[in-house]
Amino acid sequence: MKKSLTLLTLLAGISLQVQADSMFEEKEDAIEYRKATFQLIRYQIGDMGDMLKGKVPFDAERFKQRAHNAAQLSSMPWEAFIAGSDKGDTSALPSVWSDRATFDKKAADFAQYAQALAVASKSGDKKMIAPAFRNWAKGCKDCHKSFKD
Repeated sequence: MKKSLTLLTLLAGISLQVQADSMFEEKEDAIEYRKATFQLIRYQIGDMGDMLKGKVPFDAERFKQRAHNAAQLSSMPWEAFIAGSDKGDTSALPSVWSDRATFDKKAADFAQYAQALAVASKSGDKKMIAPAFRNWAKGCKDCHKSFKD
């Protein structure tokens, strides 16, 4: 029974990997997908950061929309870090693949911070929003230090 369960687990894992890989016709498609997602994240973080820094007027509704967008986007790019997509027009460092457990943990933390920011943004209170934004931005920088060229 134990061998059957282990074999089933192995086959399920292979099946999931094939499904993820098949989403992208070419490895370059995976790179483009994650670059596009990160670009959209950059727009969200830039606008929210400008509001919190006073570069543009703080608009609670716009901030809430940006935070909601960020929460959606922050879980998206990770599926595109597939085998073989370490080569090509990418800024991803080899450590993404050689230290995958740490990379996956940082990615999960980043997505969690974005969810917390979306929740905080509902208050419309900059004093509640600012710490959540800092955590999310820090999550972004932490990953860049170890995994981006």
